[in-house]
Amino acid sequence: MAGENRIKVLFVSAEVAPFAKTGGLADVAAALPKELALMGVDVRVVMPRYKMINSDMEYVTDFAVQIGSKKETCVVRKEIPNNESKDGEISVPVYFIDSYNYYDRPGIYCYFDDAERFAFLCKAALEMLPRINFKPDIIHCNDWHTGPICMLLNEVYRDNAFYRDMATIYTIHNLEYQGNFSGDVLSLFNIGYEIFNSEKVEFYGMFSFMKAGLVYADIINTVSNEYAKEIQTERYGEKMEGILKKRSDDLFGIVNGISYKEFDPEKDPRIYRNYNSQSYKLKKDNKYALQRELGLPVKDVPVIGLVSRLSEQKGLELLLDKFEDLMKEDIQFVLLGTGDEHYETSFKNAKISYPEKVGVYIGFNTDLAQRIYAGCDMFLMPSRFEPCGLGQIISLRYGTIPIVRATGGLADTIVDYNADNVNGNGFVFYEFSSDEMFDAIKRALKLYNESPDTWASLVRRALTLDFSWSKPAKKYIELYERAIRKRV
Repeated sequence: MAGENRIKVLFVSAEVAPFAKTGGLADVAAALPKELALMGVDVRVVMPRYKMINSDMEYVTDFAVQIGSKKETCVVRKEIPNNESKDGEISVPVYFIDSYNYYDRPGIYCYFDDAERFAFLCKAALEMLPRINFKPDIIHCNDWHTGPICMLLNEVYRDNAFYRDMATIYTIHNLEYQGNFSGDVLSLFNIGYEIFNSEKVEFYGMFSFMKAGLVYADIINTVSNEYAKEIQTERYGEKMEGILKKRSDDLFGIVNGISYKEFDPEKDPRIYRNYNSQSYKLKKDNKYALQRELGLPVKDVPVIGLVSRLSEQKGLELLLDKFEDLMKEDIQFVLLGTGDEHYETSFKNAKISYPEKVGVYIGFNTDLAQRIYAGCDMFLMPSRFEPCGLGQIISLRYGTIPIVRATGGLADTIVDYNADNVNGNGFVFYEFSSDEMFDAIKRALKLYNESPDTWASLVRRALTLDFSWSKPAKKYIELYERAIRKRV
């Protein structure tokens, strides 16, 4: 892919770490483009410039964007890149769509005019391209905020020679969040209402940003093979299963990776004691230090951790249903998360009821999260559904053994040890059932307590697994090539 034959990609995301982040989308949007660049792809990232972003930037250009009946000014800025490659990483240009009216506000989402804010992002990202002299082969759109880019390319820009050959890939990070707004939102894109029908962008009387991506993208993918199958069913399809089944030949699953430089137990400055697969016994120092930090008795008992957004999706009701039974075991349980008030209150009360066995931190604390990944023996993810999940991959990186429900990316990444003790890397349950979850926990505890040598080999195996971005990035390049061929 050297020289002029390199694939050119515009990667569009509403959030990109470290500039703006609410979840895993930001991590993907930061790490995947860097890995693609290392593989020779000419990739540029574009996102809104929210008020929180204070990075050094250079002015690139400005222009007016037609949004419905009015014109709004877009200022394009660019992060001043550090072109030096550090530890095998490479700088990727990040362009910021700046608008005082739309983005000079606290936070990222949950404004009354979110439809207009992200319609502006979609139109401005496309209008920016000739002005920065970048003609991508692929526009890689991520989640609902960017779905209309696929629609605009087909319905508005396809007759323009500059845009005609551009292909699109649309990545679903979580189908639950769809960007469904009233039908008059379509007017923001200056497109006729003839496409407001069930075959195109109409979704139960609403205009759907997500559906615009699903209908018009050349290729659709999501963040695990299992989730790609699940979302074609009524149980997981969020009422989009019809269009997804219709487009099944163009739908693929690629499991996310993680940055093996950011998440590295051998060098991570955020954990108490560094270690690797040879010095894995030092991991126990992290457990004792974590116990001290969270006010728990310092002793060598199994510690089960959970780092999560506290929401119904995460299957926390299963844990709460069995919590008293769990507390009868000789264990400790630690949790970090924030979210629904019901779950926050429940876990605060659990800490009060079991002060010697439960450590709880309600809030957002990335350093403590790393210390939990490193300091626990087991990591619990009883999710109702999980498009990919990063927690189980990060925990493996730190030699902490996952206990998961087999759904989405959890099913793709975790092999049950009891079913396959050669390749097993965790403990898996299948039905969304508190009894099955508790059985999986007890199987893990039994191995830990009764077979310490076997448990140690499981920890070493976890520490040597490869869930970096290298393999997923190669699969994305294959999808880019497939999308380009569809346009030829």
